[in-house]
Amino acid sequence: MNRFHLCALAIILTGVFAGCSSTPVAPVETATTTPSPATSATTGTLGASGSVASSSVTTVALAPHLDPSSQISKERSVYFDYDGFSIKSEYAVLIERQGRYLRSQPTLTVKIEGNADERGSAEYNLALGQKRAEAVLKALEIYGAKDTQMEAISWGRERPKATGHDEAAWAQNRRVDLVYPRQ
Repeated sequence: MNRFHLCALAIILTGVFAGCSSTPVAPVETATTTPSPATSATTGTLGASGSVASSSVTTVALAPHLDPSSQISKERSVYFDYDGFSIKSEYAVLIERQGRYLRSQPTLTVKIEGNADERGSAEYNLALGQKRAEAVLKALEIYGAKDTQMEAISWGRERPKATGHDEAAWAQNRRVDLVYPRQ
């Protein structure tokens, strides 16, 4: 009986290993298609059989606030002088661009987040960050952004961009960031 079990096991294993053999897969024949020069979304690739297989690629356009190469996405921070909340003239183009963009997207919302450097009390920095955020909000309204699209908040000194304790770091932390939803 022992010999019978060994023979049965050998037959079963032979069948299993034979089923797992690596036989080459025959190439699938595809219809020969020549890409049209007028259709930029269709590209031809040479298949294993030497025929040209076609594929369509759909181009998806990202909204400017989601596209990392867009100016709307790249330029979202306004920096301020020490202890101040007046918007510098160098940020006029950024404010205009963002305001007009919000006007063109009436369902889009943005958080206007005011920040301060580490100097001063927590209460003072929260108030200063809020004044900075509200200054940017009012400037965006000039270019057509609606009050209902924007929310001005302050982080005070709680969200520094730079962690140093010198003027270079403080200058990066005295800012307002425009934060759009990620969808």
